[in-house]
Amino acid sequence: MAYQSLEEINEFCREQKLPFWRAVLLDDMNERTVTEEESLSAMRGMWDAMLRASDNYDEKLSSGSGLVGGMGGKMEEYRKKGDTLCGDFVSRVIVQALQMGESNACMKRIVAAPTAGACGVIPAVLVPLYREGHINADKIIEALYVTAGIGQVIASRAFIAGAAGGCQAEIGTASSMAAGALVYLKGGDNEAIVHAAAMALKNLLGLVCDPVAGLVEVPCVKRNVIGAVNALSSADMALAGITSRIPPDQVIDAMREVGESMHVSLRETGEGGVANTPKAKEISERLGK
Repeated sequence: MAYQSLEEINEFCREQKLPFWRAVLLDDMNERTVTEEESLSAMRGMWDAMLRASDNYDEKLSSGSGLVGGMGGKMEEYRKKGDTLCGDFVSRVIVQALQMGESNACMKRIVAAPTAGACGVIPAVLVPLYREGHINADKIIEALYVTAGIGQVIASRAFIAGAAGGCQAEIGTASSMAAGALVYLKGGDNEAIVHAAAMALKNLLGLVCDPVAGLVEVPCVKRNVIGAVNALSSADMALAGITSRIPPDQVIDAMREVGESMHVSLRETGEGGVANTPKAKEISERLGK
């Protein structure tokens, strides 16, 4: 990717009078030497895969470890009662995040966005909007370019793998990407997009990667919910005109610093955090890990 910062993308957009998503599309065309239609077709393929993953959720499935399965179904049943604290839309987001994360743990086909462990965050906020008829498919595709641009900059300036920077690098990045997409879909400008991304990432700084028994299941699946809801609140703040006092690119740099300072036990080794609790050790022993 040619862009090394969010500011660089926005500067290009200002010069060329382009929306954020189109600057990312042009960069993809240049980097992969593809036509506009070829780039769009690839992105449509990812969106279709997200929709199929949503449609194919099976609440009767459990992961091989037995640690996750059925939570998405339970949350959907609870949502249908119409008495949730979060309201119907946010509850739909929670349902989708759980279902996508469980599908990943059950070895079903998902879209790593930006990683498999964080696969539930972006579809959790986009699929309900689409299903409810608020946003058409073309607009969703454009929003996915927004997510791609944000994710690529974070990957370039910091990292997106839990093994490198903790869960802040996975769920934090996914939440940042999702927040930017939401702002775009709600008509926010390019500055609001990057400030939403910054606030979402900032809110999850320091989030450790501590998978029980080394599996991307506990606490990973439920953290997808947190990432999705965090994206909603960050997007709404940005749309209200609230900005990150720390420039977006500096927030990304701070995430890198935090990740590099994190003890190795908190970076996907399964040796610290909740993975080091008595219950987690008991689970690991049972699974022969």
